[in-house]
Amino acid sequence: MKINIKATNFKLTPSINEYIGIKIGSLEKFIKASPWEVWVEVGKTTHHHHKGQVFRAEVQLKLPGKGLRVESIKDDIHLAIDEVKDELQRKLKQYQEKQITETKKGARIFKEELHLSE
Repeated sequence: MKINIKATNFKLTPSINEYIGIKIGSLEKFIKASPWEVWVEVGKTTHHHHKGQVFRAEVQLKLPGKGLRVESIKDDIHLAIDEVKDELQRKLKQYQEKQITETKKGARIFKEELHLSE
């Protein structure tokens, strides 16, 4: 697995880099295709906020037949990364279930064709 990380409007520290690697790397068990690439962008949204900082995390993942994109905006960069990971995990489970359903549907059609040809 390859994780490409881009930081926008703030400096990417090694601890944040490691945190992203741990959180996004934990999603590897949901993806059967290997190798796969993930693009992660983290950063501050703008400099004009009067109270506190607002962070943004975005993850893009290209799968066979579908691309997934998830974005989160929070007051803490760690919370934004956690929310992106949770949402991406939900979408990956949904994608996995759809693939299983399509496989079963194809097998069902094939079985019906076999019975009709006899």
